[in-house]
Amino acid sequence: MSNRPETPLLDQVQSPADLKRLSDADLGRLAHELRAETISTVSETGGHLGAGLGVVELTVALHAVFDAPRDKIIWDVSHQCYPHKILTGRRDRIRTLRQKDGLSGFTKRSESPYDPFGAAHSSTSISAALGFAVARDLGGACETGHGDAIAVIGDGAMSAGMAFEAMNNAGHLKRRLIVILNDNEMSIAPPVGALSSYLSRLYAGEPFQEFKAAAKGAVSLLPEPFQEGARRAKEMLKGMAVGGTLFEELGFSYVGPIDGHDMEQLLPVLRTVQQRATGPILIHVTTKKGKGYAPAEAARDGGHATAKFDIVTGKQKKAPSNAPSYTKVFANALLDLAAKDDKICAITAAMPDGTGLDLFAERYPSRCFDVGIAEQHAVTFSAGLAAGGMKPFCALYSTFLQRGYDQVVHDVAIQRLPVRFAIDRAGLVGADGATHAGSYDVAYLANLPGFVVMAAADEAELVHMVATAAAHDQGPIAFRYPRGEGQGVEMPETGVPLEIGKGRIISQGSRVALLSFGTRLGEVQKAAEALSARGLTPTIADARFAKPLDEEMILSLAAGHEALITIEEGAIGGFGSHVAQLLAENGVFDSGLKYRSMVLPDIFIDQASPEDMYRVAGLDAAQIEAKVLEVLDIAQIGDRRA
Repeated sequence: MSNRPETPLLDQVQSPADLKRLSDADLGRLAHELRAETISTVSETGGHLGAGLGVVELTVALHAVFDAPRDKIIWDVSHQCYPHKILTGRRDRIRTLRQKDGLSGFTKRSESPYDPFGAAHSSTSISAALGFAVARDLGGACETGHGDAIAVIGDGAMSAGMAFEAMNNAGHLKRRLIVILNDNEMSIAPPVGALSSYLSRLYAGEPFQEFKAAAKGAVSLLPEPFQEGARRAKEMLKGMAVGGTLFEELGFSYVGPIDGHDMEQLLPVLRTVQQRATGPILIHVTTKKGKGYAPAEAARDGGHATAKFDIVTGKQKKAPSNAPSYTKVFANALLDLAAKDDKICAITAAMPDGTGLDLFAERYPSRCFDVGIAEQHAVTFSAGLAAGGMKPFCALYSTFLQRGYDQVVHDVAIQRLPVRFAIDRAGLVGADGATHAGSYDVAYLANLPGFVVMAAADEAELVHMVATAAAHDQGPIAFRYPRGEGQGVEMPETGVPLEIGKGRIISQGSRVALLSFGTRLGEVQKAAEALSARGLTPTIADARFAKPLDEEMILSLAAGHEALITIEEGAIGGFGSHVAQLLAENGVFDSGLKYRSMVLPDIFIDQASPEDMYRVAGLDAAQIEAKVLEVLDIAQIGDRRA
């Protein structure tokens, strides 16, 4: 309890309505207490820290001026929503963040009426807010009523094409819509591209001068770094029409930039907009990620995501591990190959640290490309690199690769271009929950003609699969691996390309064959040990490939056993479905084979530890053992032996 801050004002807030009774000075003091409570909370739970600290004053100001939940405040990505949750009646549960049966680390419609739209991926807020605005104007039914629609979107998220698609449509429809551009000059990594330079330009046009006056001279009070950024951007953009801005060309009125940590600027501007706006309007707010907590401000990523930490030092409390992370293994394997082949290059979408490509960028900066939050572009850019004779490794989280699926099909697969997809965070990922689970990539990639799809059973296998991908020039190839540390297996000195479409037998047994695809192999082996203690020793095989399948090995396993069970960390329609198709086409089921496919269930699994999530999914060792006993109808024998 010693880490709990003194929060006399915050203690009086049960809902945003309580903010309406506070003076502007008290709102400033409330923001200070809210920041302290957020830091204290995340020190105990872990989670996203920097983004929330950067919007504390903005969160207080929005809830003080607007009338949520009638007014819809939509947080883009929503990893910055912890202060919002504290102010909207969830403070008593805030220390359950990201835990089993606790509060989500993102906004979630089923959790609170103050979360009108769920999110965890970027760049959705303006589209959703426009939908609310049009529904309001068309008389749509909403339990909380219809008021203003307010999208809060970061400068990193604004780089995605979807944000501009929404703004283009909003400018055309001319509905009353408020977009707050939270410009902290950083998403997860420092933002890249022309837009980040453009945003440093100070607005100098005629419209809405009264808004800027209400902000107490926000323009003239901007710190020198912003003024210098404006001067640089002006030179770069001097070809643009004088007085015009990108946002105004899209049909938005523009206000700002204003200091997002100064309540004396925020409150008057928000009140004026709330009273006077008619069509779409964009308020440009400048903030600092990690604001008010020195360790977060000093961190290279602005304290984006953290484990539990010591408040005084900021030092994270991570359990020691002797095994390297899968991400680090991938990065080092790719570096070794790139040293021997100057055609290898790497692409990521705003996740250089998360994918390990920050290491590649340090050593080979001319061959590493962070394209910003733009997965569609990342995939097609990689396709162009492949068509141009390079060997691109497109490294994306499984959950984010979904955003570029049309490009995977249209630009890569149909043209049989050798893009190498390194798919991080495969399977269930723990505290980030369903939005970040890598559940679907096997199903949506293995159904594409000519695609090679691999899954590493451990970190040593991952090294070999990176080498396999580098050596494969006949078409697209993907390899998937989970979040977190490896199994602690002995590592090879160098990767050796695998034979495409060939699995391996791990151990030979009888009656039942367990065919694993991915890192569930460790749980399969634990189940096999328990079964052996019952007098039943199964055969264990590692498929390695979901496409092409090792048909010879699978048909041999089917012919030599009473039962065949596949186990994978993917959804229905993936590896097990391809195996079933193979068995059916070869008439194997006619011989009486008992076949089962253990996959992720047809539900979205809420956040918990990965172990708990796989228990819910039915994919841990105990449930694999139980499945074998059920299929062979010998559970009662096992009970007597136990």
